[in-house]
Amino acid sequence: MALPKIASYDLPTDQELPAVRGPWVPQRHRVALLVHDMQRYFCAPYPAEQAPLPDVVRNIGQLTQAARRAGIPVFYTAQEGDQFRPDRGLQADLWGPGMRDAPEHCEIIDDLAPQADDVVLVKHRYSAFQRSNLEHLLRARGRDQLLITGIYAHIGCLATAAEAFQRDFENFAVADAQADFDRAHHDMAMSWVGSTCGGLSTTDQILRLMQDG
Repeated sequence: MALPKIASYDLPTDQELPAVRGPWVPQRHRVALLVHDMQRYFCAPYPAEQAPLPDVVRNIGQLTQAARRAGIPVFYTAQEGDQFRPDRGLQADLWGPGMRDAPEHCEIIDDLAPQADDVVLVKHRYSAFQRSNLEHLLRARGRDQLLITGIYAHIGCLATAAEAFQRDFENFAVADAQADFDRAHHDMAMSWVGSTCGGLSTTDQILRLMQDG
């Protein structure tokens, strides 16, 4: 039930992204950025010096820095360690007890550490919206679009995109700022989001948006 060891794979490029069904286009005055579950525990299964993790970390780092400069809200999710078994729910049946309440498990990796004005949400289920006030915080800031980055693409990132859509938030998976168990799962997640609930983008495309407005 532990997380699998993850082999190196190359991230999708913009030419490899599938067509999207929705007509939405991210706009700087409407978007917020979500950094999903970039904790040590979830990053540990990846080879540290090989794709995809270093590329994803670099891309998310560029996006968070650009978002802060542009006045775009930055949100993080982070699960807690040593979860009470009834509170962990069915996740325990699939993934075991989860992380320990220790820095080497719970901390967001140093290269992506949240800054003072960022919002860190406690993560309870796959979707970042579940049992959190993410929807309220987005609406209070006048944001109705969400850029989704982080891990894992076919689990929490996908679930967050699906729920964002169901709450009427236009959302965009930043394909080269997410990582997954392997390229097949990653491609499946991009295809599912693009065909059912969200848009697809790349880091470079979003960086141009943040610079140009």
